[in-house]
Amino acid sequence: MRHVLVLYLAVLGPACGALAAEIRASTQTAAGTIAETTAGTTAGTTAQAAAPTTRNAADQAPYTNESETQTFTINADGSYTKVDTLTLRINTEAGIARAGQYYVWFNRGMAHVDVLEAWTEDAHGRRHDVRPEQIRDVQEVRSFDAPMFQDVQDKVIVFPAVEPGARVHLTWRKTQHVPLVPGWFSDFTPPDMAPTHNFRVIYDLPAKVPLYADARGFTVLDPVTANGRTRYEYRYDKTNFARLEYGSVSYVSYGDRLMVSTFPDYAAFAKVYREAAIDSDARDADVVRLAHTLTARDATPRAKAQTLYDWVRRNIRYVAVNVGRGEIVPHRVTEVLANRYGDCKDHVALYGALLDAVGVRNVPALLNSGTIYTLPSVPGFGVINHVITWLPDLELFADSTANNVEFGYLPSTDMNRETVLAGDGTLMRTPATELTARDSDLDITVAPDGSARFVYRLESRGWAAEQTRSVLRLQTPAQREESLQWELHNANLRGSALLASSPLDATSGPLVVTLTGTLDSFVDPLMTTPVPTLTSLVGGIDANLRYWLGETRRTQPFVCRNVAVTERTRIELPPGLRVLDMPSPQQAATTLIDYSSQYTLDTHANVLRVMRTARTHFPGDVCSPDDFAQMRPTFETMARDLRAPLIVKPAAAKPAAGAMELEEPQASVPRM
Repeated sequence: MRHVLVLYLAVLGPACGALAAEIRASTQTAAGTIAETTAGTTAGTTAQAAAPTTRNAADQAPYTNESETQTFTINADGSYTKVDTLTLRINTEAGIARAGQYYVWFNRGMAHVDVLEAWTEDAHGRRHDVRPEQIRDVQEVRSFDAPMFQDVQDKVIVFPAVEPGARVHLTWRKTQHVPLVPGWFSDFTPPDMAPTHNFRVIYDLPAKVPLYADARGFTVLDPVTANGRTRYEYRYDKTNFARLEYGSVSYVSYGDRLMVSTFPDYAAFAKVYREAAIDSDARDADVVRLAHTLTARDATPRAKAQTLYDWVRRNIRYVAVNVGRGEIVPHRVTEVLANRYGDCKDHVALYGALLDAVGVRNVPALLNSGTIYTLPSVPGFGVINHVITWLPDLELFADSTANNVEFGYLPSTDMNRETVLAGDGTLMRTPATELTARDSDLDITVAPDGSARFVYRLESRGWAAEQTRSVLRLQTPAQREESLQWELHNANLRGSALLASSPLDATSGPLVVTLTGTLDSFVDPLMTTPVPTLTSLVGGIDANLRYWLGETRRTQPFVCRNVAVTERTRIELPPGLRVLDMPSPQQAATTLIDYSSQYTLDTHANVLRVMRTARTHFPGDVCSPDDFAQMRPTFETMARDLRAPLIVKPAAAKPAAGAMELEEPQASVPRM
């Protein structure tokens, strides 16, 4: 895996956050999804191919969900049977990969899945049945950068004869004989972002068990009660979905979604989690002794909380251990401490026990880890997929699963969102935004042959500092060399560099990084040459601007993080080169962003000095399309300024016949 510094230092856009949490939802696929998934939906933070907007959009989509009926028959104890019957039409070759095989998620210790019917209707109308050997149970693979030891499996149905124009037909049944939460039921249905028709979800419950719903974009039918049971039905039909724009938040934050639950409110939901998390080992002597040993020199509750947080995030690795009801029930803190691994619930349980031992109040806080920033009006697993710690006396949150996040900060995947306190179900919000600051100096000395030496010094403060420290701590020498070459190539430069930094064993405070190296052919000494007015080699204004201008127009909310950046550059040219022209200073501002640049040329010393500053004033980590429209003129000004070069030519060169020579800039006078 390439560890690229720019990912951590170019931080106006989405940043790396906590390892995704796994309070597993009993979620099923939404509106024709290709797999029955677990908690939450895929964050819409990656640019995707533009969805067609013409009238034949359904034909151009990889596949179309032509019909699907999901029927849940729910028992009073929370166990249930789900039967799903669906037909998917393959429209393109991309659809073969998406719909040619189907995944059904289940916990083998609590449920089993039966395939009742599976076959392909090819483009000529011929039937091809799925054979028994084309149906397999496989261990589910999670991309959380941690080993998995769990009961969770996927039943994989591989369809034969799949080609554009074919249809796959499937009916499967899931029997959840052990309820995820005894006595309760919840289900989350996010749209699959594919053309969807004749989609129905039916919930059949005992009449005495009410079902609450947040059904945005779904048609709600009147409940029907007969023979002691009530049937609830929701329908969905949508042909065109706009593509998810680069950096946009999850579609279900603002678009269609269906959340149903037998929990009447978040207080009841929190009570279930709180009771499940009770651990008689929390006051174990080894746990108490460890807490007192670690905090022996700490005089304040905050210092104790920070010491314990740093120990947990550095010593308890993130591993999802989903065995039985371990999906929602933390393991005993003594087991977590002995094994030195655990999931998000285990992190919160151990950190909480250590805090309790030294008298620091703490409460588990349930939320969505990803880009879903709003909770449905009814509670349930699915949207809520993570738990962190609330420290009421310190008035801050902590997420120890984020082993690269400094105490006092949260990963971006936890920021600016609703959270449910497990103590009493109180709804709170995590901090709306946090500022990160960076100050850099780049000194480039150009040799007569056009090569150059450079020294680049960067000081990073705020949440990005520890994230970058963590990357540097984990890099091998080969990975570091690769990342440095990537940074040079990203700046359209060729050369070599060495990196030095402030101590990497620090767990908080600023980070100072210094790059020293050489650049090949930075200037052509024999002809008139544009010289880039670089002010950063790692991240910075340019990298953030690429994120901001990743779309020319926005229609969806998108992630935006606050930053204050000051970048300075000194470019010393050899006597054999003279400056023909240099950029003009720029200044642009809105209520959300300020930008300015200055250019000063000392013609006697042949030195150009550049300074650029940018500061954002976002009220939160999510910006609106209107915000983007307001900021775009400033972004365009910044982009033009960053592209503006210094023009140099050999001092002895004469203008071509009939050409007009440009006037030289005044000595030591800033360009106005």
